[in-house]
Amino acid sequence: MEKCNYFEFECNSFNILIIEDSTSMIKIIDNIFSNYGFNTFLSSTLKEAREIMNSNKIDYIILDINLPDGNGYELIKELSSSYSKIIVLTSQTDSQLKEASYQKGVIDFINKDKNFLYKISEMPNLIKQLERNKSKNILIVDDSFVVREQLKDILINRNYNVLEAKNEKEAKEIISLKKIDLMLLDLELEESNGYDFLIKNRALILDKLNIKVVIITGNISSNLIRDSFRLGVKEIIKKPYIIEELILKTDIFINDKDIEDEMICKTQLLNQYKETVDRSSIVSKADKKGLITYVNEAFCEISGYTRKELLGKPHNVVRHPDMDSSIFKEMWHTIKDLKTSWKGVIKNRKKDGTAYWVQTIINPILDNNGEILEFIGIRTDITNTEETKEHLKNQYDISQNNFNEIVNLSKLYEKAIETSNIILRVDTNKIITYANEKFYKISGFTKEELIGKHYDYLKILDINKNPNMENMWKAITKGDIWEGQITNIFKDNKIHHFLITVVPIINLNGQILEYLSIRKEITEVIELHKEIEETQREIIYKMGEIGESRSNETGNHVKRVAEYSKLLATLYGLDEKESDILFTASPMHDIGKVGVPDSILNKPGKLDENEWKIMRKHCVIGYNILKNSKREILKAAAIVARDHHEKWDGTGYPRRIKEKEIHIYGRITAIADVFDALGSDRCYKKAWEDEEIFELLKEEKGKHFDPELIDLFFENIYKFKEIRNRYKD
Repeated sequence: MEKCNYFEFECNSFNILIIEDSTSMIKIIDNIFSNYGFNTFLSSTLKEAREIMNSNKIDYIILDINLPDGNGYELIKELSSSYSKIIVLTSQTDSQLKEASYQKGVIDFINKDKNFLYKISEMPNLIKQLERNKSKNILIVDDSFVVREQLKDILINRNYNVLEAKNEKEAKEIISLKKIDLMLLDLELEESNGYDFLIKNRALILDKLNIKVVIITGNISSNLIRDSFRLGVKEIIKKPYIIEELILKTDIFINDKDIEDEMICKTQLLNQYKETVDRSSIVSKADKKGLITYVNEAFCEISGYTRKELLGKPHNVVRHPDMDSSIFKEMWHTIKDLKTSWKGVIKNRKKDGTAYWVQTIINPILDNNGEILEFIGIRTDITNTEETKEHLKNQYDISQNNFNEIVNLSKLYEKAIETSNIILRVDTNKIITYANEKFYKISGFTKEELIGKHYDYLKILDINKNPNMENMWKAITKGDIWEGQITNIFKDNKIHHFLITVVPIINLNGQILEYLSIRKEITEVIELHKEIEETQREIIYKMGEIGESRSNETGNHVKRVAEYSKLLATLYGLDEKESDILFTASPMHDIGKVGVPDSILNKPGKLDENEWKIMRKHCVIGYNILKNSKREILKAAAIVARDHHEKWDGTGYPRRIKEKEIHIYGRITAIADVFDALGSDRCYKKAWEDEEIFELLKEEKGKHFDPELIDLFFENIYKFKEIRNRYKD
């Protein structure tokens, strides 16, 4: 599975021995490393240094050459077979001495010149580089055993993993089995030419695998330089090479490869985010002129238009005539002139003429110069909520004229209003004079507690911040009918939301006698709206958590696992809703690997017992990340993360449960994940042939896998193959 390599480095795991006879200098160096969190040991003599090393595991040594009781090179010789790495502090400039020392555990020489303080301040970063090197593979392709061994000693000294090939055939075999970050290529190989080998395999080495190539040769010509760089070679180093130059350039190219790999990984991650947004929202893109350049399936489905009918058109193709044009003027001013996001509710019209509402966010996408490239709109369907609001508003919209008719001419209408609404009457001094049974029931107050009380006795939420109340009193005291939304906290201390119409009751002389408040509770509608917003926030939060972690599979891997899981769920008899939930949740099966160190995730070889113990924890980590969510999909994802490595016979992990104790989501995802992983190329293995995969699945029936699910899989194998072919890597 494709991995993103985010290097994790804990300084407090490393012991640094500083050997320096200058009191001021040793304090400076100690402060530098201590501030980073390294464990430091200090010595001013070789004797003290040896005593410290005898009783402590030392990872890195900062060594001054001239010491009171001897020469630092004595210690270098003693430690030539040790794993400790040495950084030498010296005033000497003997290049031959440096060349020899670089191969005996010395990783750098820092001259005591005018830039000395800057150089030592960079030492912690050098150590981080060396620790990062442990995950990097360098391939040496040279027909000379002596040269290979010399290069190998130099690079192993820098913590690189080194592989060797003496000819073209061996090089290709290694490249097919291992992830190679850098290739050092000699032009004179056994029975072939290194440059010809590179040309023949350019598509694989340079284009597909993006291996950095450095040519090392004794003969450099202008033609070689021109042709090699055009081909994609990063550098040409002339034999005999300077070791320090080779080391520096190797580190630079490895760093470049790290940056490129991280960019590729982030691009994959962004594509997965895009697919998630595409599936969960209504998405469109428009160019600078506002013409539609992209719509997803959800946009087509809600609008009733095909993609062909929408592309190249402005968004007003779906604009509803009820929408005030000033809203769109304000929107364009915000996104085009101010170049900031716009958010609001828009009423649109489908192709068949019916209306729909969307909560909309439109973002301008800017280039490095701040110029607009395009606009992206992300929408959520809130039609049900808005239709409910309109229904309530229209149903209980009472004008002054027809209300007078109702009050003065029809007791029947009065009864209808009483029984279907929440009624409150207040006199001109804001004293409550009447409430109907519905008001008493919802507020919890009795008639004795309420009648005669001032209107302010009813708690209004955020009364000091809510301009609605002030506007209401201004309107009704002038004799105007007021309509709006208010929120009360009643005797039960619960929040209640209402649509309210307040009608001033006016006699024939134009005097206001009282105010009649007609309410309809919309608490459920408001809570539904809040739930939608909470869901959106939670998705964004969870995606942010993932954005800070690593993606362990290719985009197509998670697509295929999702499709396989949904198919198998449907075949098993789960209903459409559950199948769709599993379809969305199953790609998160390995999300817990965000908590597994890179040194284990990226290890090319077999994991040891302790490493395997840590790797198995990813099931529990993923479950703990998601288990407390209130959303159905994230709760399902928690189950999948926890159970997809359990086995039918009880030998799986993390809980060693068996058979139908394992949730059906976990049993289904286990088959989908294993089937896809075995059939895909990974950095640590080649894809298995179908016959091998099917043989293993049959052997593991009733052991690893649910036998009923395995039977369904083989009965419908052509459907799984169709999915695999449709979403090839």
